[in-house]
Amino acid sequence: MATETHPGELLDRVQQLSQQVDELSDPRARELAQELVATVIAMYGDGLERIMATIHAAREAGETILDELAQDGAVGSLLLIHDLYPVPLQERVIEALDTVRPYMESHGGNVELVDLQDGVATLRLEGSCHGCAASRATLELAIKQALDEHAPDLVGLDVQGVTEPAPAGAAEGFALPMVHAGPGADLGLGGGVLPMAEAAGTDAARWLPVPTSERPPTGTFRALRVDGTPLLLADVDGTLLAYANACAACGEPLDSGQLDGGMLRCAACSVEFDLPRAGRAAGGEPLQLRPVPLLESGGLRVAL
Repeated sequence: MATETHPGELLDRVQQLSQQVDELSDPRARELAQELVATVIAMYGDGLERIMATIHAAREAGETILDELAQDGAVGSLLLIHDLYPVPLQERVIEALDTVRPYMESHGGNVELVDLQDGVATLRLEGSCHGCAASRATLELAIKQALDEHAPDLVGLDVQGVTEPAPAGAAEGFALPMVHAGPGADLGLGGGVLPMAEAAGTDAARWLPVPTSERPPTGTFRALRVDGTPLLLADVDGTLLAYANACAACGEPLDSGQLDGGMLRCAACSVEFDLPRAGRAAGGEPLQLRPVPLLESGGLRVAL
């Protein structure tokens, strides 16, 4: 029995072969190979279109089949390639944003879809997220991964409210891979455009589970490690927040500090950080803790 190949491996192989075709020195051979690929894709697209038409004709039974097909990653990718996916792009973008909105709101912010034209989504970060020095990390870890899962055919992003530089003393390491949005896609970050090629070869952040037993009681916090990364979980008035367990001022762990309402005081240097406001330092100091994206839907998870 043949070993099943993962859809991602097949996609990687197709990309490798396509690159080899483009590198053929013989122009005629390159042209024939490209025409062959295009013809095969068109042939399968025509077949898929006929299959989808038959399914749609089945009405209620067909809707059930379409839902199941859309949940299959390999089939869903084929439907997206041939513009046959049953759920409109805008609806999938909104669904993606809805999955990360609880995390954004837990940090006093929000994200809204402003416009969607020609496959490019214009998003706006609001509240504490707008102009926040950690907004780039929030965008790349939470929003882009959600869009990658729900709308991989998105051509690009134009995001309002992203601040490029981190504040003095803030944790580094915010340069994370862009969402996969198809060949040649660009992502606009605060007016600048970042080509997808610059993100190639980097490791994507992962959503990792956190045992429910690690959740601290209301009004307290707890230090833990997830995949070797030291984190701090704090429950402020029933809202769970996650940060890297390192003071932005002195670099010392925060788990020996004191939590008063939403203010966390570092035991080593006495600097206070406002946890509900994305970990900004009190007193106007240009310091900020490193927020860690956290979701509670489907079990407690953090993105690292």
